[in-house]
Amino acid sequence: MMQQLAERPEDVPMVFAERFNSGDPAAVAEVYEGGAVFVPAPGTPLTGEEALVANARFMGPPIAVRPRHVYTAGDLALLIVDWVIEGADRDGRPVRIEGTATDVARRGEDGRWRYVIDNPFGVRREISA
Repeated sequence: MMQQLAERPEDVPMVFAERFNSGDPAAVAEVYEGGAVFVPAPGTPLTGEEALVANARFMGPPIAVRPRHVYTAGDLALLIVDWVIEGADRDGRPVRIEGTATDVARRGEDGRWRYVIDNPFGVRREISA
C-alpha cells in the first residue's frame, strides 16, 4: 500500500520516490497539486497532461532522493534535493541520471504537502575544462 501524502514538507521527496518507484504514473500525479509545473529539461516548464507524460518518461529504473535543504514559509516550502535514477532501461541498457532539484511544495487545505513546481535539474553543475 502506498504511503499517504506528506504531512511535512521534508517528506515530499520520499513520498514522491516511493510512488515513482511503484511505476504507477497516477500515484505519482497525486504528489502534485492541480496546475503544478514540471520542468523535464532546463527551460521547458510543462503543466497538465504534458507534465504527467514527461514525468512518466523518467520512470523505469528506481530513483533515490536525498533532501539537502528545506526552507518553509507558512504553507510554502523550497526543497533542494539530490537525486539519482540508476538501473537498467526497458531494453536492459544501463541508465544513470542525476541532479539536484529546486522544488516548491505547498500545504493544501487537507494539510498534505504537494509539489507546485518540480524542477529536477534546478541546480546545474558546470564542468570546467
